[in-house]
Amino acid sequence: MDLGLAGKVALVTGGARDVGREIVQTLANEGAAVAINYRGSEAEAQALVSEIEQRGGMARAYGADVTDYDAVCAMTAQVVADFGGLDVLVNNAGYVTPQRFIDSTPSDWHSQIDVGLYGVIHCCHAAAAHLAASGNGRIISLAGDSARVGEKNLAITAASRGGVISLTKSLAKELGRDGITVNLVALGLVETGHSDKEWLEKNMSKIVRNYPSGRIGQPDDVAPTIAFLASVGASWITGQIVSVSGGYSTVG
Repeated sequence: MDLGLAGKVALVTGGARDVGREIVQTLANEGAAVAINYRGSEAEAQALVSEIEQRGGMARAYGADVTDYDAVCAMTAQVVADFGGLDVLVNNAGYVTPQRFIDSTPSDWHSQIDVGLYGVIHCCHAAAAHLAASGNGRIISLAGDSARVGEKNLAITAASRGGVISLTKSLAKELGRDGITVNLVALGLVETGHSDKEWLEKNMSKIVRNYPSGRIGQPDDVAPTIAFLASVGASWITGQIVSVSGGYSTVG
């Protein structure tokens, strides 16, 4: 399926591994030039660039901590200078520390909120003018569905994700006049290379009871929805929370 992404430029935060890597691969396969943001995964990011270039695609890796606004602005400006513009921002970077709220500390709160909420704010603010200049900009954020249904041991993470939901809806109303759509993809549990395999295997039968699909997710369950929301076919979809969760959340 041709999603009309050829010639588009997409920036994917946390794009070197797991779900981010799959998103980068999918966007590149659809013809987009992809800027792969990473913080500590330079080797993985550069390897992914090489893979995409070997297939005839365009990609570059950019190291920046999304919690650092100045670094985000510098990265975004460099992406625009390298590729000639920016059409799509995918806010994928995240940080989760599962723990009981009563056992957490202010340091724990800040580390999760700085990445999960402020990181998204920083990237949206740095990219907005460039997305407006494209005339058909897209902002797509990812967050676990704990933001809407709650989840024990994820209170702070859920709170930061809830902030991203509110940001998404507000920016959709504000940036629509500039031709920018803003949406969020809410995820159920997705198995990645960094999942606790032993814990998953031990608890899988109990976990999947919460999933009408009968299984948890994989990165390639997520990426096609991101690509669609980035496409011309999604030009009349904005301000929406789209669940890709195997039915974990039945919230509309």
